[in-house]
Parts: sequence; structure tokens; C-alpha cells
Amino acid sequence: MRTSSPAAVSDPLLQTLAEFRYELRRFHHFSEAAAREADLEPQQHQLLLQVAGAPAGTAITIAYAAERLGLKHNSAVELVDRCGREGLIVRAVDAADKRRAILRVTRKGNQVLARLTRDHARELNERAPLLVRTLKRVEAHSSAATDSRA
Repeated sequence: MRTSSPAAVSDPLLQTLAEFRYELRRFHHFSEAAAREADLEPQQHQLLLQVAGAPAGTAITIAYAAERLGLKHNSAVELVDRCGREGLIVRAVDAADKRRAILRVTRKGNQVLARLTRDHARELNERAPLLVRTLKRVEAHSSAATDSRA
């Protein structure tokens, strides 16, 4: 069995990346638990967030949702259908292109999303200083590593 060399283990960039990834994972776990406490699956929360948080003027289609969530089109359709059955999302025919549907968050979806957004903002407010410090260390170590190779 091969083990890491002491130099690799003590590499400050690796340690900092590991710490940053850990903090992201902690937030991800918080987010999933918060969604489940709100009686949503985490992907449903993410869909609501992407639809409600899309920039003004964006055609919020299933293709848009699939891209933003990293899903295949058919998986996004299933997710939208599930959210539709639960009264969280509605589809409307796009006036500009009758072949596609535009997604919209319902009043119920907005209420759930508002609560989750407050909870997430509070959590990020607590975690932000550590995440920012760690990200700045990643940047510093990464710059140093790049400079040493030049």
C-alpha cells in the first residue's frame, strides 16, 4: 500500500483546498437538511432557487433549469413535474415560442423559498468569514505555487 509523502501531506495549498472543500461540504449538508425540514428534496429547493433567482429577461425554460442544475433534460422534466404536482412551480406556454414552456414559482413555492432563503442567509452569514479567509488562503497559495513555477 502506498502512502502520501510527508511533503505532499504538508503542502499548504493542499491543506487549504481540503479545508475550503470541507467548509463547502458543511454548507451543502446544512442546505440539504434545511430543504428536507421544509418538506422538499434538495433538488426541488435548488430548482426553486434557480427559477426565482434567474436574471431579469431570462427565459426560464426546462433547458435553462437543466443547465443551471447540471441535469440532463429528461431529469429536469421529472423534477419540474414533481414540483408542479406539489404546487411549487407552474409552466406557461412561451408567448414568443409556443414550443417551449416558461417556468414560474408559485405563491406556495415562493413562501417555502423565502423561509429557506432566510435560513441560508443566516447560515452563510455565520460561515462567510471562515469561507472568505480560506478562499483568500487558496488564492495566496495558488499564486505562490504559480510564481514558483515561472
